[in-house]
Amino acid sequence: MTVPQLTLSDGNTIPQLGFGVWQISTDDIVPAVTTALETGYRHIDTAAIYKNEEGVGQAIAQSGLNREDLFVTTKLWNNRHTDARAALEESLTKLGLDYVDLYLIHWPVPEQNRRLEAWAALEQAQADGLVKSLGVSNFRESDLYELAKHGSVRPVVNQIELHPTFTQKELSAYNATYGVVTQAWSPLGRAHDLENPAIAQIAERTGRTPAQVVLRWHLQAGRIVFPKSVTASRIKENFQVFDFALSDVDMAAISALNADNRIGPHPMDLGAE
Repeated sequence: MTVPQLTLSDGNTIPQLGFGVWQISTDDIVPAVTTALETGYRHIDTAAIYKNEEGVGQAIAQSGLNREDLFVTTKLWNNRHTDARAALEESLTKLGLDYVDLYLIHWPVPEQNRRLEAWAALEQAQADGLVKSLGVSNFRESDLYELAKHGSVRPVVNQIELHPTFTQKELSAYNATYGVVTQAWSPLGRAHDLENPAIAQIAERTGRTPAQVVLRWHLQAGRIVFPKSVTASRIKENFQVFDFALSDVDMAAISALNADNRIGPHPMDLGAE
């Protein structure tokens, strides 16, 4: 099964469905990523703070897949904004890669206010071939405007918390005005949203699981999404979302569940520690 590719504003392409590895332990990371790659995932999303880049790299090395057939994302942690180039090089060493396809500033860290310094270093790293595309995560409208005004390269994605009860409609629309594709983290609302009766009804009617319905909702809305699991059956289940479609009525019903239910940190609250 072929995963749809989205074309980013810099001309590079990205698989719309990926595999997330947040909170996957050292013991579980290699088998989980191996299962994902065997299932057909070709986009892996990790981060320095996840402390599992080495495992991701090991699974990739053991997979036998060609590097050009994979899309690997990792992220700059908050206490490395002043030495972003070095942080990227450390991640590359742990991953065992010469470059990553996408590198994100993980959080804007307003209290430190060194985003532009980090971005400038990453622009140079991109020019030097260490990263193909640059993006951000958890950036607010003001942060995106700042990069657009002062940066030489615009971010291609903004990875934000987004799920049926926290749709971030305004920020997603703002992303689009700058040609920034929205990526959804915690796309299932850490499973809480799957218990919603409206989603359960759609799942029953379509013969799909609630998770598949929500992932399909993300995909049809044009977002990039990367569910996480360490259970082989669920890793495979989350990949089976390309052989059905939701109606416009279903899409609207899921979007209407928004309750501004943020479950992760607010971008203003996460510091440089």
